[in-house]
Parts: sequence; structure tokens; C-alpha cells
Amino acid sequence: MDFAFDARTEELRARLLAFMDEFVYPAEQVAHEQRARLASPWENPPVVEELKAEARRQGLWNLFLPDAEHGAGLTNLQYAPLAEITGRSPQLAPTATNCAAPDTGNMEVLAQFGDERQKKQWLQPLLAGEIRSAFAMTEPEVASSDATNITTHIERDGDEYVITGRKWYISGAMHPDCAVFIVMGKTDPDGADIRRQQSMVLVPRDTPGVTVKRAMQVFGYEDHYHGGHAEVVFDHARVPVANLIGEEGGGFAIAQARLGPGRIHHCMRLIGMAERAIELMCRRAVSRTAFGKALAQQGVVQNWIADARVQVEQLRLLVLKTAWLMDTVGNRGAHTEIQAIKIATPRAVVAILDRAIQLYGAGGVSQDFPLAELYAGARTLMLADGPDEVHQRSLARRELKKYL
Repeated sequence: MDFAFDARTEELRARLLAFMDEFVYPAEQVAHEQRARLASPWENPPVVEELKAEARRQGLWNLFLPDAEHGAGLTNLQYAPLAEITGRSPQLAPTATNCAAPDTGNMEVLAQFGDERQKKQWLQPLLAGEIRSAFAMTEPEVASSDATNITTHIERDGDEYVITGRKWYISGAMHPDCAVFIVMGKTDPDGADIRRQQSMVLVPRDTPGVTVKRAMQVFGYEDHYHGGHAEVVFDHARVPVANLIGEEGGGFAIAQARLGPGRIHHCMRLIGMAERAIELMCRRAVSRTAFGKALAQQGVVQNWIADARVQVEQLRLLVLKTAWLMDTVGNRGAHTEIQAIKIATPRAVVAILDRAIQLYGAGGVSQDFPLAELYAGARTLMLADGPDEVHQRSLARRELKKYL
């Protein structure tokens, strides 16, 4: 692969970096202060809507979507460095550019698998940033690390599907603009092929029988900007059969297609978080004195900063290689690398953030600096999209096959 970014990527990087400096970073404290005055903690602070309008005006909008009909038409390799930049302010920048999960994955699903009616009703307003969405897969009663375990039933009754089940940590569901869920459940629970039992259906939030019960915290944080993580109950909720995405039994395959690009997005944003942590570490190290000399002169602090730089450079190359492979040989051809970045990136970024927190002392775990919240988000990604151990198991099996 060519290590140089092409001209379009460089041009978008320059514009996005300027947008971050001029608009996003100054808005971080403003958003925090505005949120404290909102009637509902799940509403967007006014400054977020201002950022969205500015990003759209500058053409920094829907950068993630490779389908040029709906988005910027960038490859995975072109979008990856842009995702890294937005990761430096993960609470604001992805939302400001309409590149925030879970909407990104849901838009990709609708663009790739939705029919024309579904695209008109749900994809178009999502692309315009007029509504938000949620992806309902994880369940509290089963080990959702194995997606074949899910127990939510999607039963056909004439021209309708009846959905019954309980989901939790459903990202985006608390946001007042969340208008639709993509729900994964079993349409054929007794089917012989365990990966053909699941289907995905579109369930409008206002459907009778849908109850958003509570917000789920993550290390005490609510993740307001992405619409929180909710427990949702589907109690015989009815939707038209036309709300099926793709075909019956296609849910597992759709989920896999959704997760490939999503892991690139997550990992590059994580690298952006690590870069923010390194910057904060360096600023702290040169401004604080302990035991007669600056922290920057302490050997252990120098080791932390050096190790962090080495790790970030290694991770970036691995993720960019994975993005390049996905563009050239497809998700299946990049399977090993996709799993490798999912294992390596959150683990390394958590360690970098942990050292940064240590360097800041009590301030590191406080609300006065972004480190604690960044740590909570990075640590969660060791579970999201499949825990590390699941990917290690699969990757090891693929390696071992070479010797059997």
C-alpha cells in the first residue's frame, strides 16, 4: 500500500483540522455549560446544532458513507484519517459531521440493504441529520458476545411482524430525535443453520409495545451526546412485513457487513483519542514540577510518552492497512486484520489513557479534564462489537488452520 494520503484525503484533512481548531475545541466547554441548563439531559446543546450547520456548510458532512449517491463517496482508506481527527473530540466532532455511531452503521445498512421505501422514509432524514436512530441487538439475559444466542422473537402474523424481547445498551435510544430502531431477532428460532435464524426489522420508536425503560450508565457516564445507552422492551410490538430489511434469515450477514467498516471507524477514532491524551500528557509534563524538577524531566514520564507515541504509530499503520485491504479485497479478505485492530486498538488506547490519568493525578479522574470520560469510552470498546476474547478465539483458529 502507498503510505501517502491522496489529494482528496489531504484536502479534507486540512479542512477538518481547521474546523476542529476553529469550532469544535472551543465548543467543548460551551456544550458542557449549556447541557447543565437543559430541561432534558438527552437534548442537544444549542452549540451542537450550530456545529452541525457549520460542518454541513463546509461540506464536512456524511464523510463516512462510501456510496457517493448518499455520502462523500470515500473509500475506507480515505475516511480513516478523518475519523481519527474526529476522535480527538469524540463527544462533539462525530455528531457535528453526522458521522456518529450508531447512525453511521444504520445508514450503511439502509443504503446497502434497504428498499426504496425504507431509504426514503428513514435513510434520507438520517442523512440530513433530522432524526437519530438506534441498533437493538444486545440482550441482558444471554451472552450476546455470541449473536446466535439472542432470544428476541420476530414472529409473522399475516401482514405484520410481532416483536417480543428485551434489549439493553442500545446506543442512541435515549435521544429525543431517535425515531427508529433496527431490531435484530429470530424469525426462525428452530432453523437448522444457526446463522440463518435471525432477521432485522425497522421498528419506529412510537410503535405501541416499545418502551424505553431506562438509561444505562457507562462507568457512571450517560454518554449524552450520542443519545445514551438504553434498556428497551419490545412487548408484542407490531410492524408491517415491509419493514423487514433484506430477507428473512439475513440478519446475521447484515450484522457482519455493518460491523466491518464500523470497526475501522471505532479504531481510528480511538487513535484520535490517544493523540489527544498524548497532547494532554505533554502539556501537563512541561507545566508541573514535583520533587524539584519538571514532570517532563522525570524518567518514568518520558517513558510513558515515548511508549505512547510508539504504540500510536504502530496502531495507525495496522488500521490503515486493514482499511486498504477492505477496499482492495473486501471484508472477508481483511477478516484477520479487522479482528486484529479490534483486539489491539482499544487495549493500547486504554493503557495510554491510564498513564495520562496517572500523570494528571486527581485531575485525571475529575470532570475538569476529558481523560476520565475518554477512558470510559475506550474501555467500553473492549466489549462493544464483540469482546476481545471472541476475536482472539476466531483469529487463533484461523492461524492454527495453517498447521492442521
